[in-house]
Amino acid sequence: MQNEETIWIVTDDTPQIAIPEKVTRGVTRGEDWDEDVQRDSSSRGVGDAVKVSAEKLEQEMTRFLQVLGKVFSHAEAQAKGNTAMQLDEIELSVEISGEGEVKLLGSGAKGGGKSAIKLTFKRKESS
Repeated sequence: MQNEETIWIVTDDTPQIAIPEKVTRGVTRGEDWDEDVQRDSSSRGVGDAVKVSAEKLEQEMTRFLQVLGKVFSHAEAQAKGNTAMQLDEIELSVEISGEGEVKLLGSGAKGGGKSAIKLTFKRKESS
């Protein structure tokens, strides 16, 4: 059996919980809520970290960068001639989910307190 390379990713996702059968419309019947709540730890590792396949992460990052490159390339081509300015650098923040998905953090995302990867793209030098 081949040893698959993995990367630990620390997430701040709230673990899933199972709602106790005794809970009806927010009221428990007699017993303490904490005794019945069970955390789903099927994919969890140490603390709030999960193992993600390095191959899966590579595939997701490749797909993300390909799509992003296409978007900026097409936008620049369409804007050419309509402006005297040239875009030389783009800075984006992305996060990696516990499933290995690479996601762009938008302006409405709560990325301030979260850990993110900063990607900086610079225009290629003309030769």
